[in-house]
Amino acid sequence: MKLCFTELVRFHPAQLETLLAIAEDGSFEAAARRLHLTPSAVSQRIRALESAAGQVLVRRTTPAEITDAGAPLLRLAQQLRMLTAEAGAELGHDDVVELRVAVNADSLATWFRPVLSAIGRLRNTALQLAVEDEGHSHELLRRGEVLAAVTKEPRPVQGCNVEFLGSLRYRAAASPELLAEHQHGADVDWSAMPMLVFNEKDRLQDTVLAAHQASRPRVIHRVPSSADFFEAVRAGLGWGLIPVPQLVPALQHGDLVCIPGTGPVDVDLFWQRWRLRSPALDTLTDMVKAAARSEMHRQEDSA
Repeated sequence: MKLCFTELVRFHPAQLETLLAIAEDGSFEAAARRLHLTPSAVSQRIRALESAAGQVLVRRTTPAEITDAGAPLLRLAQQLRMLTAEAGAELGHDDVVELRVAVNADSLATWFRPVLSAIGRLRNTALQLAVEDEGHSHELLRRGEVLAAVTKEPRPVQGCNVEFLGSLRYRAAASPELLAEHQHGADVDWSAMPMLVFNEKDRLQDTVLAAHQASRPRVIHRVPSSADFFEAVRAGLGWGLIPVPQLVPALQHGDLVCIPGTGPVDVDLFWQRWRLRSPALDTLTDMVKAAARSEMHRQEDSA
């Protein structure tokens, strides 16, 4: 007995594209507008996809949420979209290949910069960045929201390959005035000196406090931008761990000083990507690895 193509396909491409539209736009109504369908047609597609999967894929909340069961199909939808765009581009069409990548803010502000210029030279390629803490970016991969991520997680997410990129080096720094105010001889009053964190997930500064058996100070400032975090430390708002590539020029100009008694803090970074045969993804991976080799080696010479 011969089977037609539609009988061999368990998850229909149109249904997968509908799932992806809901994930990106946040509701059935918004997905319907994008796909030029009625909300009823969108609901029918999702019910059919859930029937094929045998599980609930979308929580009907506001905004709509993709369930854990829906994550593999969301990833499949992203892969299908990218491979279709790649095929179209190779055939000479105007398809745009989207590279969805998660990267932490400090990497984006330092060693990742050459990747941006390299991608800018590619034709019909759009970079879609999600800025996420390196300790949590692999979750975006697991949920199928990105195709690759810079992460602290050395264990591969299901369906992904992982490679070690290098270590981003940080030093504890403060303005000369702030340090002078809280330094008594060779000792630093960690409990009184204000501290900066990037966001509520940021525990990097706590590694320095733990090494000095100190607790968090009462005053903790939150500055959720790498460039603004650096400027806030330079302005004397508080002390913080600064990536060496950002820090060295400020040390040379006397705007910042390394806090005595502290050594470098190295954060190991890994590149996780879908296990997918894709020229665009292969090219992106080569760009990221080349930038990491070049820029992270240079920071070791400066630290």
